[in-house]
Amino acid sequence: MREADRLTTDRYGVPSLQLMENAGAAIAEYLWNAYPDLHRRLVVVLCGKGNNGGDGFVIARRLRERGVDPQVILFADPADVRGDAATNLKSWQQQMGQLLVVTTAGEWESARSDVAQADLIVDALLGTGLKGPVEGLLAQVIEDVNAAAGRSQLRAASRRLHVVAVDIPSGLASDGQDYVGPIICAEATVTLTAPKVGQLVSPRADHVGKLIVRQIGTPPALLEDDARLILHWLEPGEFRRLPLIRPRDAHKGSFGHALIAAGSLGKSGAAVMAGRAALRAGAGLVTVATPGDALPIVAAAMPEFMTAPLITARAKGRGTASNAFAELTQGKSVFALGPGLGTAPETQKWIRSVVATTDLPIILDADGLNAFAAKPDELKQRKTQLLALTPHPGEMARLLGVKSADVQSRRLEVAREAAARWRAFVILKGFHTILATPDGRAFINTTGNPGMAKGGTGDVLTGILAGLTAEFGAERWERVLGLGVYLHGLAGDLAATKMGEIPLIASDLIDGLPGAFAQLLGNQ
Repeated sequence: MREADRLTTDRYGVPSLQLMENAGAAIAEYLWNAYPDLHRRLVVVLCGKGNNGGDGFVIARRLRERGVDPQVILFADPADVRGDAATNLKSWQQQMGQLLVVTTAGEWESARSDVAQADLIVDALLGTGLKGPVEGLLAQVIEDVNAAAGRSQLRAASRRLHVVAVDIPSGLASDGQDYVGPIICAEATVTLTAPKVGQLVSPRADHVGKLIVRQIGTPPALLEDDARLILHWLEPGEFRRLPLIRPRDAHKGSFGHALIAAGSLGKSGAAVMAGRAALRAGAGLVTVATPGDALPIVAAAMPEFMTAPLITARAKGRGTASNAFAELTQGKSVFALGPGLGTAPETQKWIRSVVATTDLPIILDADGLNAFAAKPDELKQRKTQLLALTPHPGEMARLLGVKSADVQSRRLEVAREAAARWRAFVILKGFHTILATPDGRAFINTTGNPGMAKGGTGDVLTGILAGLTAEFGAERWERVLGLGVYLHGLAGDLAATKMGEIPLIASDLIDGLPGAFAQLLGNQ
């Protein structure tokens, strides 16, 4: 980001002081819109001596221009503030803005009670240049702010203490390292130009809260044309090249036919949710193949998708089962399998067989992944070049022969290594789901919420991915899969706003898909 700022100034003539002004103005605008009646609230801006603090001075000045009277606390000797930050500190002082200087624990002790009474704290203490854990006075400040915000949760909603971080929560490493030290726990973080690695993949990325990105004048081409940048944040701009608006002369055959092998007796719901999600995601046709004892339940659940009996056992002979399935794949656009199929030995053997011999794009989930737990490198022995794996951390751990904690401690590295090892697209589910591609890129998703930690949400994702692949094809599969992950989380977020996170169930995500598509199109 320092290089991007430098090039913005050197190549495009945008002064660094203007970039700081743009940053502060953008964040002040966000605060004004996100927190009504700020002019009636106590707003405290905590500033360090660096450029992050300089952004804080601009924010305070811009809020004051709107009738807010923020209190600014500088945790440094004013003489130690340099460059653009010093210019904006001087500008704040010239406006007769409140400035409290705190450089010792005693001075902080005097100021702490006032801070605890604030309605909104703006964290502009430390920015992206952090080189180690926060210690000393600033560590105490961070811990006290977090404690005050935690206690405020007992207040009425109108009197809670809100904490918003400028660019990155103070104490969080921008490069993803996990320093052992306190980190501001923000309700929201307004980051500048683009997300930082640590905000997406750090073990403590949850301190970011809601991530908002604001542009400050850096041309997008500076980032888009840099081949060294292999990480992408999934946001609406990533999907602009997909034909999200359907042509007027389209028909059901225009949007593909998804085949989903899922369900078993007692787990028919997995098949129903995957099939329903595939239709909601846009597939022209959907066929759900499920074992005969579950077929009547699945067929009766939704009249819009078709069903077919799935023969996985050797009751009628291996050749009969293989031939029947080969016929079933004819005319299909994508094959998704795994949800609710079970872990019987004959079923797992059949799964490995069809993955090896099917030439359709394959989406492998749940029991489909479990079939390879003891033989993961058989994933490379396949006919199709297009394979997407959708493990949660436990399933990934079984495939790799490690513990879930090992996966979670290095999620990005594990996903990229697995994608390269199996020449597959790997969707490592969880907080900030990661989509890793065989060529080394990774896409990070920040939609979704804890309410989605329920049985069945993975089945819904499988259906969404199958439906979108049927509709858009697999020529730009990383974008199609990324769209599925993004919409899955966004649908969960929209559903949670209606009913809350705790009551959320997997079917609510399917019901939230129309709103998710509408919101996506509105942001294009």
